[in-house]
Amino acid sequence: MSGKPTSPSASSWMSNPAELQAEFWEERYQSQRTGWDIGEPAPPLVDFLNEPQAPTRGRVFVPGSGRGHDAIYLARRGFEVVGLDFAPSAIEFSQARAAQEGLTERVQFIQQDLFNLPAEFEAAFDLVAEHTCFCAIDPALRPDYVRVIHNILKPGGLMLAVFFAHNRAGGPPFRTSPAEIRQLFGPFFTIRQLAPARRSHPQRANEELFGVLQKAGVS
Repeated sequence: MSGKPTSPSASSWMSNPAELQAEFWEERYQSQRTGWDIGEPAPPLVDFLNEPQAPTRGRVFVPGSGRGHDAIYLARRGFEVVGLDFAPSAIEFSQARAAQEGLTERVQFIQQDLFNLPAEFEAAFDLVAEHTCFCAIDPALRPDYVRVIHNILKPGGLMLAVFFAHNRAGGPPFRTSPAEIRQLFGPFFTIRQLAPARRSHPQRANEELFGVLQKAGVS
């Protein structure tokens, strides 16, 4: 077997469940059913970026960026950020916030299907900041999510991930576990860190895992 990891199959996303339709998410913004929005950047991400060994520069991709809390926080810290969401309302809100804060040169928000990204995104990012995207898609599509993240990261790039590990059935948000994360990401990423979040928003207390995953193939 080659030392270079092979990306997972991209076949299953074509089933196009409701969670992969813009209308599904836009309706939730229009009806104010946005329980995933905690109104601030994810505390585990903030804490990690405040650690001495955390990266301080680079290009960051934020999938499912919502109202832009994580993306705008990253832009404030000096990163170059691309936030992606399906819902037009989320994009409009985020763009307005970025303009208010004078961050439009540092953060861009685009309405786009995560599973149909433009070719120029391949190996284009130093970091991915995952918060509420992985838990929002049908679990059957998770191997395809791994493929997308692997493809857009540069060699040695990092995924900083807040995974939702609640114990409720159904979703979204769909739950995960450390075992599933290691099974899905392990063949394509070196898992540098994966543990219960030390600090979460009160709505998510004891339900989050924080992970630092590095694109495999780099020592």
